Amino acid sequence: MDESRWMSWSEIPWMQRNSPAASLIRLVDRLLRDEQLSEIVTNVAAEFGVANCLLLVREGTWKIVAGRGDQGTSLPNTLLGNVIDRDAAVWFRDKTLGPTLLVPTPSRQQHVLLLAGARLTGDLLDEALAVGRVVGRRVDELLRTQSVERHAERLRSTLKLARSFAGERDTQHLLERLAEESARLLGSDRASIFIWDKEHNQLVACPALGVADGRLFLPDNRGIVGDVIHSRSPVIVDDAYQDPRFDQSVDKRSGYRTRNLLCVPLFDAAENCIGAFELINKVSGDFTPEDQLALEDFGIQAATAITNTRELESLVRSNRQLTEQVSRGIQIVGESPAIKALRGTIERLAATDLPVLVLGESGTGKEVAAQALHQQGPRVNSPFVAVNCAALTETLLESELFGHEKGAFTDAHDAHVGKFELAEGGTLFLDEIGDMSLGGQSKLLRVLEQKVITRVGGTQIIPVNVRVLAATNAHLADMVREKKFRNDLYYRLSVVTVELPPLRERPEDILPLAKFFLERFCRDAKRSPLNFSPDAEKRLQMHGWPGNVRELRNLMERIAFLTTGPRVESEDLAFILSPKKDAFEDLIEGVSLTEATENFQCEYIKRAVKRMQGNMSEAAEFLGLHRSNLYRKMRQLGMEVDDVKP
Repeated sequence: MDESRWMSWSEIPWMQRNSPAASLIRLVDRLLRDEQLSEIVTNVAAEFGVANCLLLVREGTWKIVAGRGDQGTSLPNTLLGNVIDRDAAVWFRDKTLGPTLLVPTPSRQQHVLLLAGARLTGDLLDEALAVGRVVGRRVDELLRTQSVERHAERLRSTLKLARSFAGERDTQHLLERLAEESARLLGSDRASIFIWDKEHNQLVACPALGVADGRLFLPDNRGIVGDVIHSRSPVIVDDAYQDPRFDQSVDKRSGYRTRNLLCVPLFDAAENCIGAFELINKVSGDFTPEDQLALEDFGIQAATAITNTRELESLVRSNRQLTEQVSRGIQIVGESPAIKALRGTIERLAATDLPVLVLGESGTGKEVAAQALHQQGPRVNSPFVAVNCAALTETLLESELFGHEKGAFTDAHDAHVGKFELAEGGTLFLDEIGDMSLGGQSKLLRVLEQKVITRVGGTQIIPVNVRVLAATNAHLADMVREKKFRNDLYYRLSVVTVELPPLRERPEDILPLAKFFLERFCRDAKRSPLNFSPDAEKRLQMHGWPGNVRELRNLMERIAFLTTGPRVESEDLAFILSPKKDAFEDLIEGVSLTEATENFQCEYIKRAVKRMQGNMSEAAEFLGLHRSNLYRKMRQLGMEVDDVKP
């Protein structure tokens, strides 16, 4: 390059101070960099040396968009209109404002500049027109920027709304909020969200107008929504009643008339269709492609919120169950042959979905066995719901199990979700099932056979996926013969029967259980672990435990909180004999004192040997005798060793 010449913006001759155009060009440069309308009028006023500068727009009447100086003066409305009509500036002398310039701008809204000040003359019209051109373009740019910012603010509001959805813990309430907000933001009369239950081939609509508890169950292969979820494509319908896919039965049921609708599919993060979002009856006109895009964008947030809330519900339910299980210390403790066999049976049954009937005396741990079946099975991450059938009347029991609709009976002020629905995917444990009414038994049999329920006072059939475990201390076979329990339900429940032995029949488990409970309750009482004295251990083993494991547990709880010594002594266990049993209630007429004494000694020796698991040396020590003296005593009583060994 043999020859070149450079020039910067400041070196332009027009920008030199002695140039007549320098001041005007510098003003234009500033206007192009102004970020607010107020900055524009301030710079224009400074350039023309006036106190008053207004930016005006006609919106029915003339309004001030931005101003500097006196803004309370009446405006020359006629001349302002002429300026717009003629697209020309005018200089005139106003009685109030004095010398005044009105300058049109080429903005989309046709803004007008008003300048008033003593220095203004008609000779400035050309400069004013040039400035007006620049002002008009800059005003349009700023208004576009403000429009974009408003749009961004709306998006931020949508995201804020999405964050509030993220805090929802109840799916039903979330769906109602989503429907309400989408109808408001997108200008429709109503909205519904359909969750796709693929396992049962149905759609669950919420909110569903005119339907009890706001939910409606529909087949997933019918109607416009069915078409949307299977095609995975949105649908706009301008005249619902002219579309053959539209199901008019919902309108007939609710009394509402659908005019037009927009329906889009909902997808989770893995692009699986989880349902559909439907807007009904646009407030003005028909739904447009822009409405479709807006609903699809909103649907992305909705699908995320729905998925997260449902997962959160599941986690909360499972966490609550796990917390309860930990707090109750659900373990099958013991090393007796009966308990070892029980653990093996539970391990095998847990992997199945078979109904199990748990039998045993009160306090033997029937609910613990049921919880173990649940914990070790594939439903462990779903709820475990227990119902005590003996604690509820017939009407309340059916309501608790199957739920009820609003108005089903006098105090049914709201719809109630029953235990079967709460236990969905998990296990329902029915304790003391022998106390269930015949009507309740009939409904329970239907659930076991058909896997569906109907709420009290309702007609909607609700599919359920629940494993049922039952327990009783009654003799169900006798109740069947007495027509107090349905034989078909009995055979259905007793496919597998697990019987828990009473604690008195497994004495080797008494001390392990006592130590297990005492250690746990000492932690709860925030004290150091306690041990048993030898005399205390003997007293525990010799007690009959009519209340079984529950009695032992309650005793250990009392000891942990009330005992003050460093270990548990025999005296601390004195109250286990209360309330005292009548020592003479078993007297048989004609039995002498000698015979009664011998009978007592025989029974006492048998219990001691049994508690020592057949070890005669330990049994003798327990009884305070030498082994040879124990054998001698047994011969005196006519007892053989084989008679006492388990």
